[in-house]
Amino acid sequence: MNKGTKRFLLTVAVVSFAIGIVLVVFYGQGKGPRRRSDFSTAATQATPATTTTPAPQAAPVAATPATPVAPVTAVAPVAAVAATPALSALAPTVVPPASKLIARLSGAPITTPAVLGSLDPSTDRFAIEFAPSGAGISRIVFSEFWMNAVDRQAALRHARAVAANAPIVPPLPAATQRYALNEVGTLARFAVPILAAHSIDVDGQVTSLFGRVWSELAVGTFETTLTDEAGTPVLRIRRTYTVRPTEGAGYDIVLNQTVDNLSSVARTVRLVQYGPSDLTARANEMMDIRRLQFGYLMSERRDPAQSSVITHDAMLERAEVVKNVTAGKFDVWPSVEQKAQDQRLSWFGTTNRYFALAVHAPMSAATGTPAGSAPSKSLADSVALIRASLGDPSAQDATLEATLFIELHSPPREVAAGQSADFSMGVFAGPLKHSVLANDAPYSLLEMSGLIVYSMGGCCSWCTFAWLANLMVIFLDFLHDYLVFDWGIAIIVLVLVVRLILHPISKKSQIQMQQVTRGLSEMKPELEALKARYGDDPKRMQQEQMRLYKEKGVNPLGCVGGLLPTFLQMPIWMALYAVLYLAFELRQQPAFFGLFQLFGGWEFLGDLSAQDRFIPLPVSINLYIFTLNSINVLPLLMGAVFYVQQKYMAPPPSTKMSAEQEQQQKMMRVMTVVMFPIMLYAAPSGLTLYIMTSTLVGIWESKMVRRHIEEAAKAPVVAAKPSKTRDAIGRLYAKAMDRAQEKRKSSKSFKDRG
Repeated sequence: MNKGTKRFLLTVAVVSFAIGIVLVVFYGQGKGPRRRSDFSTAATQATPATTTTPAPQAAPVAATPATPVAPVTAVAPVAAVAATPALSALAPTVVPPASKLIARLSGAPITTPAVLGSLDPSTDRFAIEFAPSGAGISRIVFSEFWMNAVDRQAALRHARAVAANAPIVPPLPAATQRYALNEVGTLARFAVPILAAHSIDVDGQVTSLFGRVWSELAVGTFETTLTDEAGTPVLRIRRTYTVRPTEGAGYDIVLNQTVDNLSSVARTVRLVQYGPSDLTARANEMMDIRRLQFGYLMSERRDPAQSSVITHDAMLERAEVVKNVTAGKFDVWPSVEQKAQDQRLSWFGTTNRYFALAVHAPMSAATGTPAGSAPSKSLADSVALIRASLGDPSAQDATLEATLFIELHSPPREVAAGQSADFSMGVFAGPLKHSVLANDAPYSLLEMSGLIVYSMGGCCSWCTFAWLANLMVIFLDFLHDYLVFDWGIAIIVLVLVVRLILHPISKKSQIQMQQVTRGLSEMKPELEALKARYGDDPKRMQQEQMRLYKEKGVNPLGCVGGLLPTFLQMPIWMALYAVLYLAFELRQQPAFFGLFQLFGGWEFLGDLSAQDRFIPLPVSINLYIFTLNSINVLPLLMGAVFYVQQKYMAPPPSTKMSAEQEQQQKMMRVMTVVMFPIMLYAAPSGLTLYIMTSTLVGIWESKMVRRHIEEAAKAPVVAAKPSKTRDAIGRLYAKAMDRAQEKRKSSKSFKDRG
């Protein structure tokens, strides 16, 4: 194998490796770094169940037949015993129940549950559809959010026509196109409503609350009664959902849960309910970035006032939780370390790309205090343990993976005879919008903006720079809200600002690169002479080359500095990718004031968080690295712009290259022009708009720098010491050359003495 072939293969290997890294960053989904120090199962809940005990059924009421209740184990009604952990043993009971307890209807059975809220955006954020089983929620349908940008634009046209009393009002899109938080998947073939009641442990005896054992007393109010086998009431459990339209930007729900002791003796109870479980992942999303996130309080010893909610190092990737559950580790909160440090839960939520469902301390935004209790940011009285289990794959979820279900276990609470225990909590169901979570109470008081994480997750978490993404969102918000009022123009302005900040570095780097290239070209005869003279002595030839570089004031690595602006922009590109993909503010937002949508509803640049969709295709084609469902013109234009850029960034014609070097450079140009558009073909159109605009500005900037160099070359030369090198890399080389000179002199004097 000759030398030229070796160089060619080496270049191919390096370029392939670089492309592989970029592909992994943009499309790869690894396990990623763990954000919690310990995810091991707590010692007291580490033993999986070995048997499955069917729950007692609801007793029949009048002529209504009893409804089968899902089989209950310690965690969930699942068929596979090996995948189901057991409930932890409660503290010693106060008075053992004399007989088996049975959940019974407190009134008439539920036929069609009422709806809480409405789909009128002027009055409500959502409509809550309840399920007849478990006193849970079937769906939370949002009044102002839609599945795609086309339907969103149609809804806006409808709203504007209604507000203007137009004679012709465009129809609303189909109700099925509204965005909703649904029950996802099944558990042992049972549909599990959102926040449904699971079971209650009374003095060590578990009774199922999952099933048609609840009566609806009013809209959003459900009740069941626990009786002994003789029919004597023992406990009454009531669950009431209330929407707070004036608090939390209207996305807050209060779930009041009380357990009344109707018996004549004290009871120790623990309530178990389903919590925020899997949210759906859509089919057109490039990656699954669902997460479980926490806010917690430190111990009273470290935070006596219990006022600081911590969100740092409190996030789990969904894939990591699924892996642990599969391995038999079911506990999500608390870990062994968190129990040792006496940390207390303040809120817990699950997220997908744009939305979150979270439970939190039931604080009142008006007073900053929990409803009906002393001021507290702790949810510990209602949730002491969070466990996970895996259900069946869901047809609603594009990943077709097993559904992740979450259970919330309360601490054991002693309820005296005739008294009640409160297990209430607040619920956030809404968008991951910074202005809501960071500014509106109670979320701002609970630091629930920690739900928003601008990170692509997996193997590229380390390179996203969440702090830079946060600054970028703030700056883009400022541009959009106060200056340009359009997200596409705001991205272009961001390009100009970044280029302006990097201009001094870019200008110096390009000048240095041009000077080095020209200097090496002029020195080529002398370098060839050194090669002919010292070809048999590589060490001596290197020393002489360093001496020549120092005499001519040329830094051979100066060309590397020309790549510095590109490297400095890479973190910006990665942060912008995360922002455009995850920021709710840019969801379904068109570019240039929706100009292209005026042409018959053209989808081009109608959603900056999605592909540009220049020509939608009737069918989707799976190409492995992305799904081709439209002809996207921005990545193709970006390839053309890269080609034009190479014309300005290429070395001057005076530099003579060998055939191998020309072949390598040609291959690099092809890789840049072809591979990058392919890798970014399915990227958000806002990102391709940024990169293409930045490249165009870079071409203009390069042209101005070249003109500056040509004008400087025509100007009278000012005498200067050629050995003076001011850049950092040059100073390092100057020191290295000085050391080589000293070493050569020392060696020569030693030989002379010999």
